Amino acid sequence: MKLTSKGRYAVTAMIDIALNQDAGPITLALISQRQDISLSYLEQLFAKLKKAGLVKSARGPGGGYRLSRGATAISISDIIHAVDEKLDARKCEGRANCQGGTQCLSHELWSDLSEMIDQFLGRVTLQTLLDKRRIGQKIELVV
Repeated sequence: MKLTSKGRYAVTAMIDIALNQDAGPITLALISQRQDISLSYLEQLFAKLKKAGLVKSARGPGGGYRLSRGATAISISDIIHAVDEKLDARKCEGRANCQGGTQCLSHELWSDLSEMIDQFLGRVTLQTLLDKRRIGQKIELVV
C-alpha cells in the first residue's frame, strides 16, 4: 500500500481550509501558494471533493471553498476515498487472485491490515488533526 500524492495533497488542502475558513472561503490559488501544490492538480482534486460533498464552493469575488460540514464530521478516510485513493495493502486489490490466479497464503493478513488502516483513518477527523496540531501531539493508534 502506498498513499500517493493525490491522497496526501487532498488531506493537506482540506486541513488548510479547516484552519483558515473562518476568514471566509479559501481559494485554490491560496492553497496552492501556501502548500506548494499545483493549482491545476488542486482543481482536479476539488472537483472530486465537491462531488463527494466534502466541500462547497462560492463563485465570484470573495469566492472559494469551505468545508461542507464541521471538521469533526469529516474523516481522513472520507477524503482519501473521495479522491479515489486506494488504501489496500493487498497486491490483488481484493480479487483474491494474488498468486497466479489463486489467493496467496498471506491474503487474509493484508486484508485485515487494509481494514485496520481504513478504520483508523475513519476515526481521525480534520478536527483531530487541528487539535493535535495546536498542542503538538502525535495521533495514537488504538486497536
